[in-house]
Amino acid sequence: MRVVHLPARTPYVRKIVSPEFSVLNGVGTAHGVVPDAVTAQWLLDRRPLDWFDVLHLHHVEFDDLPVLERLLAACADSAVRVVYTAHDVTPMFCTAEDFGARLALLASAKVAWIGLTAGSVSALCDQLCDLPQVTVIPHGYVVPPDEVAGKVRDRRSSAPRYLLYGALRRNRDHLATIANWSLSITDPDALLSILLRALSPADFERHDVPALLAITKSDPRIHTAMRAYPSDREIVDAGLHADALLLPYLFGSHSGQLELAFDLNLTPICSSVGFLKEQHRKHRGLVSDPIWFDWAEGHPFLFGEKFVAALETAHPRLIHGPRRDPDPGFLDYRREEHRDFLAAHAEIYAQ
Repeated sequence: MRVVHLPARTPYVRKIVSPEFSVLNGVGTAHGVVPDAVTAQWLLDRRPLDWFDVLHLHHVEFDDLPVLERLLAACADSAVRVVYTAHDVTPMFCTAEDFGARLALLASAKVAWIGLTAGSVSALCDQLCDLPQVTVIPHGYVVPPDEVAGKVRDRRSSAPRYLLYGALRRNRDHLATIANWSLSITDPDALLSILLRALSPADFERHDVPALLAITKSDPRIHTAMRAYPSDREIVDAGLHADALLLPYLFGSHSGQLELAFDLNLTPICSSVGFLKEQHRKHRGLVSDPIWFDWAEGHPFLFGEKFVAALETAHPRLIHGPRRDPDPGFLDYRREEHRDFLAAHAEIYAQ
């Protein structure tokens, strides 16, 4: 089976590799090299689509709805199986109306659906009355266990070190998080490392970037780095130089970053939105319990108070608790989990 992922840039997609199928992203074909960041229009320009067997959709907010509709029709014309992984059940980049229209289109096209948690599948069923059966395949690891095995946490500093990374998104509040950390953590030796994805003009429209830059530059304990698209190695290195991962979600259904914290044995300081607690329950007894704060309910003016209370719980725990390296036993569990992950994908592709 020949599979094209749309898109194929994320760690989640890069791990869908098996002898049972061939991934064409990054590979030369008669139509050229299929980009990792392939678009619907790029595929439409290369019709008929009989040169691959499966189109695996991961994010459907970036292509215009009519273009996506034409792509699904072209797949049907060439007997290409379409699979959609519902990474989010709420929109990240478009309006709720546009997102709902995209989901309704996918449901009407009878594509195969994958959900990451039982809770997210239930939420999808509430949104779409004609939703076909959804297969639950848990997220699994972010970084391959073999790339983490044998790594040790940097212990040169005895003070707690915090990490915040990722793109500016409307479901993550970087500004309030950094401001509250800077003002509430008074330990002069504490550190906050921020690893940002490159800023786009759209980020300046959605976020107060000047205020964000001013705060990061005002506190010498805050170390900021930016990459065009942080690599797995850069993220692992940042995680091994930290003790806790900050996850300030305003909304969302699941978190790959939470899974990364489990991979690297970091303490997650995490908003309890969506189905993140379900993600944790799947690994209960194998990973550290997150320090939760509730940004899912209550008045937004109380969110800062809740986050600072979580920091006040976390900081002494990080000072007095052991600094744990990635757990070999958990990495073995991840390997077994990944075998199930790949088998489930191969089965869906072949149906």
